[in-house]
Amino acid sequence: MADAPPLLDVRGLSLGYATARGTVRALDGVTLAIRRGAAMGLVGESGSGKSSVVLALLGLLGKEAALAADRLDFAGEDLRVAAPRLRGLRIGTVFQDPAAALNPALRIGLQVAEPLVQHRGLSARAAHGRAVELLAEMGIPRAAAVAQAYPHQLSGGMKQRAVIATALACEPELLLLDEPTTALDVTVEAQILDLLERLRAERGVSMLLVSHNLGIVDRLCDGLTVLYAGRVVESGATEALLAAPRHPYTRGLLAALPRADRGRIGRLAPIPGSLPDLTRPDPGCNFRPRCPFAAAGCEAPQALHPLDARHVACHRAEMLHDAAWPAPDAAAADRVPLGGTLLEVADLARGFRLGRGLFRRQAEVRAVDGVSFSLRRGEVLGLVGESGCGKSTLGRLVLRLIAADRGSIRFDGSPVPAMPPDGFRRRAQIVFQNPDTSLNPRQTVDVALRRPLERFGLAHGAAATREVERLLDLVRLTPAYRPRYPHQMSGGEKQRIGIARALASRPDFLVCDEAVSALDVSVQAAVLNLLEDLRDTLGVAYLFISHDIGVVSHIADRIAVMYRGAIVEEGPAAAVLAPPYHPYTGALLSAVPVVGARGRAAARTRLKGDVSSAPTEGGCRFAHRCPAERGTVCRTQAPPVQQAGPGHAIACHIPVAELARAPAALAVAE
Repeated sequence: MADAPPLLDVRGLSLGYATARGTVRALDGVTLAIRRGAAMGLVGESGSGKSSVVLALLGLLGKEAALAADRLDFAGEDLRVAAPRLRGLRIGTVFQDPAAALNPALRIGLQVAEPLVQHRGLSARAAHGRAVELLAEMGIPRAAAVAQAYPHQLSGGMKQRAVIATALACEPELLLLDEPTTALDVTVEAQILDLLERLRAERGVSMLLVSHNLGIVDRLCDGLTVLYAGRVVESGATEALLAAPRHPYTRGLLAALPRADRGRIGRLAPIPGSLPDLTRPDPGCNFRPRCPFAAAGCEAPQALHPLDARHVACHRAEMLHDAAWPAPDAAAADRVPLGGTLLEVADLARGFRLGRGLFRRQAEVRAVDGVSFSLRRGEVLGLVGESGCGKSTLGRLVLRLIAADRGSIRFDGSPVPAMPPDGFRRRAQIVFQNPDTSLNPRQTVDVALRRPLERFGLAHGAAATREVERLLDLVRLTPAYRPRYPHQMSGGEKQRIGIARALASRPDFLVCDEAVSALDVSVQAAVLNLLEDLRDTLGVAYLFISHDIGVVSHIADRIAVMYRGAIVEEGPAAAVLAPPYHPYTGALLSAVPVVGARGRAAARTRLKGDVSSAPTEGGCRFAHRCPAERGTVCRTQAPPVQQAGPGHAIACHIPVAELARAPAALAVAE
């Protein structure tokens, strides 16, 4: 079958959009091919054209788009003509956000059944029956009940499974996956990857996976295509390409990646600069302005040529065979030594009343249930756990943005009342996950940064203007950004403005709630370096909330693992990432996809149920899902808090000595 024609054959795909500034060259001569049953990864920074490739294959570009291709074939059919007939029937699609992909007004079963009615001509009753079967095949428990539910009644993982069921309803030969796990926590992401692997094995489905997560691409894909500013710069077998990249851009992506298997490895190396202006495409290498290896000859067109069982668009690729990506710039300053205790949280709790759920009646959920911790000046406490475990609620409780049912908070030695004074509001700030929703689209950067200065009486008039420019300099932006609106900036620039606004009041403490989860790997590295510089120079303390354990392992001094409203493990970052650890921590670590660990993965712990499933009353809150559950004692008695080392606490019935004998759960690359 090696000589069989590819299922998807794309050659010389180019795409332009007419704008007031000229034609944007979104894609420029893209070539890729996918065999039957194979999976291809498509990676690159935001704006590189990955989603444009997907939309071109589906015929969903719109009238303003100008598409050209030497070949755009699927199973011998020209997609320029056949795409409307094939999408949903022979080509399925899974988009990034399942909440946006599902209609909130329609029941899940009706949405899964729709392609069967539309493309296969099944009756509504027959299509609904098949929809229930599909949901069950996706691993959804009580599929008949889920089919009667609305999207808001499902967890993120269940919604994404429903979207995959819809995409597979007509048994397509090709599945287009556009960032299908970006919004999911690590355990749900692992479940979706397991599902996709099973679909390949059992159904022979071919896949095109668009992602900025190189770990999941390494785990799922046979081949990899690297896209930069609309052009393919490198393509080949995934394992070989990630182990020894030849194009400088691929090396840059890997250098910017925080690694859970390596912990804190010093400063990350973001790719300098930004994507080129696509209204004026560079006839030569368009990565040249950002490339540390640029030299004479790079201004000439760079064609893909074979090298080491791959194709590379770089005339210096062979010459640079052993060249390493340059070491990152030195930190802004030596780190300020950790100070005394800044924040003390004791027995903090908050519950929310709910109506009848999909599977149960529940009067109240304890989002945060008796949490205690402390934080020193200049220290970073990473908070990890699945979605729904209470991380964001805890961050808001600590800032007194929502009221607590019980517990106390002391800040700099003084109690913080339920309605805190302006002094606390000035000194404790938050950076939200999504700058698009946290920044006012009608306010310029100048207005957004000036407001807290005036609100807290820190600066007015010309002094405020100087302070705004100082804040922009802190986050590595120029005064030219002052008159810009959010829509005139990239995602990374907007997140920097969010950080600058949080710093405007000169805080001592920041809650970073998934502050880098929506950013691609290079921008994420730049923002993480920025946060580290601010910690080092200003002594700011962080409660860093994230589901990305790689990011947390890089930036955190200590890590707290949260499950169902309580902290089940807390300790120094290096200690939490290695045995002994709580069984839940082990499950989280075993789900982390690590670049370069293919074939060396530790045994994956596959948890039963999800974080919302009800635990046994009075016992360990994790007992109902724990792979090491010990029976009656775990189900009926609260676990003791054991000391596994200096400052390292684990709430578990299993003795620490036994936990220490468990094999490492985190896969380690060579």
